[in-house]
Amino acid sequence: MSTTTSHTPEPEGPAETTAPRPARLIQNEATTEIPVHLLFRDDPDDPVSVPLRPAVVGRRQGTGEQPRFRRQMPMKPRPAPEVDPDLRERPARVLPGSAGVLAGACGLAGCAVTSWWAGTLPPLALEALSLPSYAGAGLGPVQWAAYAGAGALGLFGFGGLARGRTGRAWVLGLFGRYRGTVRRTGLMWVNPLLLRRRVDVRLRHWRSEPMPAADASGVALRVVVLVVWRVRDTARATLGVEDHETYLQECVEAALARVPVEAPGSGRGSVDAAEEALTRLVAADSAPVGIEVFSVQPVRVEYAPEVAAAMHRRRIAALDAQHRASVLTSVVDSVEDTVTRLTMRGLVELDDYERKALVKDLTVAFCSGRGETGQ
Repeated sequence: MSTTTSHTPEPEGPAETTAPRPARLIQNEATTEIPVHLLFRDDPDDPVSVPLRPAVVGRRQGTGEQPRFRRQMPMKPRPAPEVDPDLRERPARVLPGSAGVLAGACGLAGCAVTSWWAGTLPPLALEALSLPSYAGAGLGPVQWAAYAGAGALGLFGFGGLARGRTGRAWVLGLFGRYRGTVRRTGLMWVNPLLLRRRVDVRLRHWRSEPMPAADASGVALRVVVLVVWRVRDTARATLGVEDHETYLQECVEAALARVPVEAPGSGRGSVDAAEEALTRLVAADSAPVGIEVFSVQPVRVEYAPEVAAAMHRRRIAALDAQHRASVLTSVVDSVEDTVTRLTMRGLVELDDYERKALVKDLTVAFCSGRGETGQ
């Protein structure tokens, strides 16, 4: 009897199965399709390729996602004020005052001699000057030319006399061109054709009016600052800006808008840190125009009128809460000390219920006593 066994042919290769696409693990995940041609734009010759800059992106809450990178915009450095580099203070050419006096005296003497030569000098003047009487040749072209020369010499001699004082300087200009600075003191002679501008180079201080500012939390403030400064380069301070004092005030306002100032009674920050930051910023902005700033000190800080009432109530509430917390801490410490002493000395034996009742009664008694004494 023969038994025939039939074998089912097995496939030669592995069975092909189509696995379903897994569901998204994050249900609130949002995806965006990216075109394929944008994934491989790293060719430096491609004119439209955009370089990527790495930056950190915060992860989404509750997803377990790791921080990614976000593109950061490059911060441009703050441009520094620029002034003509050729505009620098240099000494002007002046002569001693004796030279101007001598030139003026020679001009007057020339006019007197010309009048005697023309015969127009009165007899009293002849006697005063001990000059011999002379009929004179009259006023002709030569005499008028002598008058003009002697008069011009006298005007230039006496018109150029100037007095220099300590702490003051003269900035000289001719037809719009800077000709130098005079820092000398005493009597001197300066070309009378030059335009003179007086500049105060002494150490000066400026107390501002209440200016707008803000603290670290953004609360509006009004700040009065005291600026100690002086003019270091007279050429730049006079010719580099229209008005160097107005420019300094605007620099202080700009610095107050960037530096947070400690609010009154806040207890945060440091006055020295704000003063140092303000001084550094104002000195950096004023140096290119020839102004040297030594200190910018906030001397009075108060809240702006629109928030003064609200901040005053907030301050009172904070003080009241602080007082209540200190009183409560003192009462709790007193109750704990009393219960501990009674228990440790064996004066009373208390279970949990009695201990709670004793603590309650002592707390009420201590709080009432402190309220009556106003402590």
